[in-house]
Amino acid sequence: MKIYAHRGASHDFPEMTMVAYENAVKQGADGFECDLRLTKDGVAVLWHDADLKRRANNDAVVHESTYAELAAIYPQIVTLDEFLDYGISEKKSLLLETKHPVPSRTAIEDYVVKKLHAEAKRIEKSGIDITVMSFSWFAVERVKLLDRSIALTYLIRETTPKFSIKYSSAHSIGPGIAQLRKKPALAQKVKSAGRKLNVWTVDEAEDIILCRQLGVDNLITNRPGFAREVLTAN
Repeated sequence: MKIYAHRGASHDFPEMTMVAYENAVKQGADGFECDLRLTKDGVAVLWHDADLKRRANNDAVVHESTYAELAAIYPQIVTLDEFLDYGISEKKSLLLETKHPVPSRTAIEDYVVKKLHAEAKRIEKSGIDITVMSFSWFAVERVKLLDRSIALTYLIRETTPKFSIKYSSAHSIGPGIAQLRKKPALAQKVKSAGRKLNVWTVDEAEDIILCRQLGVDNLITNRPGFAREVLTAN
């Protein structure tokens, strides 16, 4: 089971900043997870929310602002270019989550696929795995349409329709830990269908152990160092 740092080592450092990812390396993460949005001028940045209120106490909306405007408000903001460069240099696999709904619809998927094509040789040489993820069924299908070779994860909630999971083109399914804890049989169902299991966001010792027992492939956590300690001790 691989350990992916959810927005970096975000339990201890500001989420999706370079310091969070640098410390995820120090904490023994196998890979990094991030959220992606497009700015008004078409730059892919690592940002979870639609606006900057929670992280920067500012009402600026990502898709209505240029990258320069966002960087002036929150200098620690990271671009996909910077994130990909760092993942390649550190040989850390990446989970790229595209955020929806957004006014630009599937423009972020188009951007990500174009970027992965441009960096294909560097990615291959580094030996890392890159997976595109989304809670949007249409986003996953858009990536498949653009490039069938890109690994995909369909992120799900308890309210996600079963038929959308069944007919998703994703190679892996991503339930939250609360859903897996409530319905552990889901793990076997996913695995029996020939898909991998990527579980978010797993921060407690008993849940980390449960994920290993259920055959989870990729554990996504805010506490990569703690997860490593738990797995080593158990």
